[in-house]
Amino acid sequence: MALLLWKAFDFFEVSQVKLGDDETRSFFENNEISSVCSGSDSLFLGSDNGYVRIIGPSWKVVRSFHAHETGRITHMRQVEGTSLLVTVSEDLSNEPVLKVWALDKPVKKTGLPTCLSTLNINNGRKQFPISSLTALDDLSQLAVGFANGAVTVIRGDLIHDRGTKQRIVYESEEPITGVEFVADPKLVTLFVATTNKLLKLVVSGKGQGQPARTIEDSGCAAGCMTVNDKTGDIIVVREDAVYYYTLDGRGLCFANDGPTSLVSTFQDYVALVSPPPSSGSGGIRGRFGGTNTEALFNAARFTMVDPTLQLVAHSESLISEVQAVIQIWGDLFILTRDGKVNRYHEKSLQQRLELLYQRNLFPLSINLAQKSGMDLQQQNVIYRKYGDHLYQKGDYDSAMAQYIKAIDSTEPSQVIRKFLDTQRIHNLIEYLEELHEHHKATSDHTTLLLNCYAKLKDVDKLEKFIKSEGDLKFDLDTAITMCRQGGYFEQAAYLATKHGESDLVVDILIEDSKNYAEALDFIWHLDAETAYPCLMKYARVLLENCPSDTTRMFIDYYTGNYKPKVHKVPTAETQTLSSGGLAAGAAIAVQNLTSLLPLPYMNTSAVPTPTGQESQATVSDAGAIMEPDTADQKYTPPPPRTAFSSFIDHSDEFIVFLEACLKDDSLKESDKTDIYTTLFEMYLHKASERKGMQREEWESKAKKLIEGREVPIENSNVLLLSHLSDFRDGTTLVKEQSGLLFDIFRSYTSAKDTRGAIKALRKYGSEEPQLYPAALAYFTSDARILEEAGPDELENVLKRIDQDGLMAPLQVIQTLGSNAVATMGMIKPYLRETITRERREIATNRRQINSFRKETESKRVEISELGSKPAVFQAQRCPGCGGLLELPAVHFLCKHSFHQRCLKQNEDGSEVECPVCAVNNAAVRAMKRSQDERADRHDLFKDALEKGDERFKTVAQWFGQGVMGAGVIE
Repeated sequence: MALLLWKAFDFFEVSQVKLGDDETRSFFENNEISSVCSGSDSLFLGSDNGYVRIIGPSWKVVRSFHAHETGRITHMRQVEGTSLLVTVSEDLSNEPVLKVWALDKPVKKTGLPTCLSTLNINNGRKQFPISSLTALDDLSQLAVGFANGAVTVIRGDLIHDRGTKQRIVYESEEPITGVEFVADPKLVTLFVATTNKLLKLVVSGKGQGQPARTIEDSGCAAGCMTVNDKTGDIIVVREDAVYYYTLDGRGLCFANDGPTSLVSTFQDYVALVSPPPSSGSGGIRGRFGGTNTEALFNAARFTMVDPTLQLVAHSESLISEVQAVIQIWGDLFILTRDGKVNRYHEKSLQQRLELLYQRNLFPLSINLAQKSGMDLQQQNVIYRKYGDHLYQKGDYDSAMAQYIKAIDSTEPSQVIRKFLDTQRIHNLIEYLEELHEHHKATSDHTTLLLNCYAKLKDVDKLEKFIKSEGDLKFDLDTAITMCRQGGYFEQAAYLATKHGESDLVVDILIEDSKNYAEALDFIWHLDAETAYPCLMKYARVLLENCPSDTTRMFIDYYTGNYKPKVHKVPTAETQTLSSGGLAAGAAIAVQNLTSLLPLPYMNTSAVPTPTGQESQATVSDAGAIMEPDTADQKYTPPPPRTAFSSFIDHSDEFIVFLEACLKDDSLKESDKTDIYTTLFEMYLHKASERKGMQREEWESKAKKLIEGREVPIENSNVLLLSHLSDFRDGTTLVKEQSGLLFDIFRSYTSAKDTRGAIKALRKYGSEEPQLYPAALAYFTSDARILEEAGPDELENVLKRIDQDGLMAPLQVIQTLGSNAVATMGMIKPYLRETITRERREIATNRRQINSFRKETESKRVEISELGSKPAVFQAQRCPGCGGLLELPAVHFLCKHSFHQRCLKQNEDGSEVECPVCAVNNAAVRAMKRSQDERADRHDLFKDALEKGDERFKTVAQWFGQGVMGAGVIE
């Protein structure tokens, strides 16, 4: 494709460089520049007098030095990233001279850069000018092309001046117009261009030394060969086209408009400098409206093209010839013969895209964005603009294709609204399907898509959408809801079953299909963890419609015996279900969705009514095959009380459930308490609803339930329930079990049941003695009660009170004197007996006191005589050995005498005690020591005081033992 057929743009901002000072400006305007190169953030200019000037970013000469004494500097190369500069000078009277400079190593005396090496370039002593020069980045090899058709390769260490070798590797009769190296780690290839040929030869690596091989029988002009530093491709410009060459041969090419004098690369662009066209109507200049008059002032034509995008990025005519094209400081510069420098700064990507937008070149914009590495989100903006453009043109299919490409960063409502307005429902379906594919669809999008399927009567797409494989691409709840609202319950159940939404399946079967038995059966096929919430949610409904089976499932689950059913549907039935049920169901869903969610632009009457609705298949378990031998599922049964609320208004089933739970040996104690209490309540509830024998039967069950000491039911609950249900046997039984005998007696007295009170007194009096004082108060509370009880019963009560000491006589008198019911004659025998007994006790105590006083006085006299009168010892025999008493003898004050030899000395050296009296003395000392210890044990005193029947007697006893700190005689 010729350049004149490519679209032209102005992607570059052009400005003339303002030189930094007069010296620099004078140097440029005097046309003293003989060679130009750039690198390492600097611009190097060689002059005819052998000087090198270095230009900085401010476009001032920052440094200059005399590189060559003779000749003009015709070629230079700067090694990027280093301070090395290669210069070549020629004067045609001598061989060209090449020097390598280290710009960062000045000579101390002169301050000039250090010349690392100098050599004369060999051309077989033929005086021809150098037409081209190239070098590797490490300066290990250089190639020099001459106008006489010779190419010299220089190898060696030019940086350290360790010697070099030169060899003419190619000679021809045609002048050399370009040389370029293409290097890889193992091979260095030199491309050579002449005016009529393009060749390549290996200068290093495998194949070195072989003659040059011709690639193309067409050459190029001087300056029309360069290398693309990014790709390593060789670019050759001829009049007909621009060619790309690689090591494998010729590659891509694009047409050229005519002769070219200079070629260069800048980023992804190819810069072409051409002589002016011969006439105003030809070439690019004529395309831009040039006239013959203007052509007279055109010295050159500058064009930058992007071969990848096939566009002209910039084109202009120059009034002066181009001397050099320079790439530095991120921009492209052109040096003209009149000393002017033009800067070409590439516009930003957004500015370039805006230029393309203005001309509606969206495909080209997309290519440019992709080529520039724009992120996908920004690329989607271009796709969206392109889609808007196509939409405005009425190309809805193509517009939708672009919207789909931009689906990741486009608000779906913007696109949906457009295609709703234009009635392009097929495109809308396509977009909604893509939204689901990209997992960007919301529940509203799913609703709209199903609605569109319904409007188009597209049953196949509806089935395909719902049965799509892979990850779930739509909102499941919305799809199921739509199917349920449309009346297609089987399809909704299919979706719920497929995606493991067991609770939704149960919802559909119960709330929509009203198929309670099938719902219960479906729950029974679920694992324990999944079945439980489903069962609890619809427990009341299932108990209402399937009471026995539901109760059985409750029993199995709560006793830990639940096992899911396993079913196998025969193949024939499966095929019938899939071919008949789903297809018919899909048609029904379409019809129902159409009537439920009408679109404003669709004709709802165009949808036919489906047939065969009566033969819809259901998600049934009729063909299920039970496999009871399946592995038991391990689960923890919940507490039975969690099921109690489910059995409201189903008392018979509730009792069956509770009785079954009681048989489970693994119940916790807390659960047993709940079950016993609730079952007892249910028995009483059933008894309250019955009469006669049936009531007695339920009451018998209730009484049997609470009999025994190990029944885990709180007595307060039994009492409360018995009271509410008027179940007196339960109240009495619990009070007996709980030891509340006094409450039983009080219940009779409160009811004025004297006979019952007497019966309870006789039955429980031995266990609860305090019933007798209560009975005494009750009998004497009313004359009628006393008459009913009789004097004998009152006498027995008083007798028992007197025998057991339940009340003091004074308390009895106070009790009987609180009213005028009891007479003195009734209690005369009791008082006579009491007074007689107390008189006997007083007499006995007085005799004992006199005896103690006499004994005490006798002991005191004896002690006094021992301390004041001599003792007479008359014993004749020794109690120890039984022999006659002989001296030496030992006499004790207790009147016992022993042979001294018969007495054993104590080991601790203490005094010897009478062996005869030692035992009694030890007992007395132990008793005294015990009294001293007990005197400090006030807790024992308090305990004896609380347990003793006569507290005054207890106080007197402890007082005698010294607990009160009383002094005693030693």
